[in-house]
Amino acid sequence: MARPWNPDFQHTDRERWICVYPAYINSRKSVLEGRKIPKDKAVDNPTYSEIRDICASAGMTVGVENKVYPRERDPRDMRFRGRIRIQLKKEDGTPMLDKFPTRKSVFLYLGEMIPKLKGRAQSHGNKEQQTSQQQGNTGAQKGKKGKGKGKR
Repeated sequence: MARPWNPDFQHTDRERWICVYPAYINSRKSVLEGRKIPKDKAVDNPTYSEIRDICASAGMTVGVENKVYPRERDPRDMRFRGRIRIQLKKEDGTPMLDKFPTRKSVFLYLGEMIPKLKGRAQSHGNKEQQTSQQQGNTGAQKGKKGKGKGKR
């Protein structure tokens, strides 16, 4: 028997929610490896927690699962763990949020917002400092190359 239509009813069957793996928006992945959006709109190594935080702050209903993307080369690597389930549509098929009518709209939004996270901006600045320090150190070590103890 069919349920009476209720506009406030949310789809409780999590199997019907969309899946978002970090590989879908990873700029270091190729399309064959699972990237779903253009490389210029993708993010450098996103994590499931960043995806979860952005989706929750946008007002989406979110669930996290301890799964690995099937195309992942090393499924034991913890950096690639995590699958996010997002409720995209209501029971009647209308979008939960007008801003996100399709899966791709969610992926593009994630690609736009993840680089703006505070933790991401701070770690990006630290990487720049580390690379400049490493470049300075390599110049000082060039003169020592090949000056060991000799033959043993």
